Amino acid sequence: MQDSYNHTECMKLIESVHQLAIKAGEKILEIYEKGFDVTQKPDHSPVTTADLASHKVIKDGLARLTPQLPLISEEDERQPFETRRKWPSYWLVDPLDGTREFIKRNDEFCINIALIHHHEPLLGLVYSPVLQLSYYACRGKGAYRQTATSIKEIVKTRKTAAQCPTVVGSRSHAGSPFLAFLDRIGTHEYACKGSALKSCMVAEGNADIYPRFGPTSEWDTAAAQCIVEEAGGRLTDMQMQALRYNEKASLENPPFVAFGDHDFNWSAYL
Repeated sequence: MQDSYNHTECMKLIESVHQLAIKAGEKILEIYEKGFDVTQKPDHSPVTTADLASHKVIKDGLARLTPQLPLISEEDERQPFETRRKWPSYWLVDPLDGTREFIKRNDEFCINIALIHHHEPLLGLVYSPVLQLSYYACRGKGAYRQTATSIKEIVKTRKTAAQCPTVVGSRSHAGSPFLAFLDRIGTHEYACKGSALKSCMVAEGNADIYPRFGPTSEWDTAAAQCIVEEAGGRLTDMQMQALRYNEKASLENPPFVAFGDHDFNWSAYL
């Protein structure tokens, strides 16, 4: 991809990336059904044979699809910031987002693939292998969802019902800041979901807000950010600034929030 971003080129990539995610998802499900080993990384987060198998499928596939673009993946060796800061465009991948959900066998895990250009996500795909459900978007071209048996349909965020908004959160990462946020919101409906599928619930208008106060990495949010934004919402830090990528040595995100309604004053509750 040239340094100047081409929307048409990005749209052409989506179908190839979609098929690659499906292929990686099939590998994940094979392991999910047969059993898997779990080990711990140095940061004490879990990793399974499915994470590694999906990573290999995606890494090899993207190398064939766009050999000129580098890759940052959760399961790959980290390039030093002095090297990657020079990349105008690159792939940012979580080959199995929601490893804890995978281990618990609750089906709420997904694959995240994003194309980053000048620190912004310009293509995003989130794929649920169990549901065979894809969400994807390209900057300026809208956001879509598609199952294995359906044609793609446009997804849009919704206006917030101020008297009872729907908040989506994680089963694995609820903590005191999140509970304090719920107290400030007052009357609300609450939904649990794993992985980046929480942000996709906001994008498709099934939830109003997803706040995340705990640690996440850039590969956890980039694909979903593109989808949420193209659906009409935002994914920002707690100062309402859109998340940006590969601007610092650390790949850790700040606390963030995904929401659908621009006109609702969410910052008052953060």
